[in-house]
Amino acid sequence: MTDSVSKPSSNDYGIFLDSLKERVRSAQTQARRSVNTQLISLYWSIGRDILTRQEEDGWGSGVIGRLAQDLHTEFPAMTGLSRSNLSYMRSFAEAWPTFDPNVPQPVGHLPWGHIRTILDKKLNPTERDWYAAAAVEYGWSRNVLMNMIMNKTLERSGAAPSNFAQQLARPDSELAQQIAKDPYNFDFLGLSGEVAERDLEQRLMDRMVETLRELGPGFAFVGRQIHFDVDGDDFYLDLLFFHVEQLRYVVIELKTGKFKPDHIGQLQFYIALVEDRLRRAAHAPTVGILVCGSRKEHTVRYALNQAGSPMAVSTYTYDGLPSSERAALPSEEELTTAFD
Repeated sequence: MTDSVSKPSSNDYGIFLDSLKERVRSAQTQARRSVNTQLISLYWSIGRDILTRQEEDGWGSGVIGRLAQDLHTEFPAMTGLSRSNLSYMRSFAEAWPTFDPNVPQPVGHLPWGHIRTILDKKLNPTERDWYAAAAVEYGWSRNVLMNMIMNKTLERSGAAPSNFAQQLARPDSELAQQIAKDPYNFDFLGLSGEVAERDLEQRLMDRMVETLRELGPGFAFVGRQIHFDVDGDDFYLDLLFFHVEQLRYVVIELKTGKFKPDHIGQLQFYIALVEDRLRRAAHAPTVGILVCGSRKEHTVRYALNQAGSPMAVSTYTYDGLPSSERAALPSEEELTTAFD
């Protein structure tokens, strides 16, 4: 047999080849997901049956070791039937007692290593479901998932005091509230001693990947020290981000000292500039987040009640640093009084 006289052009062939590659990759991804779903279902069912036997028939914890030995004898090539893994399976069934492989739920789409990471942390059911759903939605690696849990991302998300409910219509106010954490954890900056605002800003820029991760999913960096000319006067906005999921600008102002009411006026001014100069018709209202060294709740509430723009006030912390390094930092009281 000879080749046909008609041959595809290099461009047509390249397009065709790319489409086949994409089809193969898609099939491989679907196959991996299917295999993972089957594996997770198997592990849950094994864990459920072990749990049932122990609760109803009084089997002791020693049965897990015996099962591991017997299963290894029968399936020597399988590495997932160890005593440790069987214990995790039991914990899996205990943590998600209503798991059903036929009903879509986030934990069923997680790799087993991610599930083990969640089980290692003493979380309540709401926390387990939240971290499982977030890991699936944002494609967190196991290490990122572990860091998110250790940094108490759920507890800090949406915790910053704000006036979003008064300044934004529902459900936009609830969406905006999700953006603001309290406190922000800047351990990754490795700062020590008294921190000037510009130094803090520079370190955040130098470690932009970690900064975006700490801010949360959806944030895209727009710029720092954004310049605005207003009637011949120069103004510089500290940090500007755009939230690609909510389609809104997020103005962030940094204050290393304690919160003062006049900070609200400055942040409100920058929000108004972004609204007037940058926001487009398709964008949601711009929100502001003031990140300061510390705050007093009543002072913040009074200041926010008088603000005419949607904003939140958060703090930052280095609490995750080792004790020796944390001791080198000024206390919250020292940090706040240093800038009075």
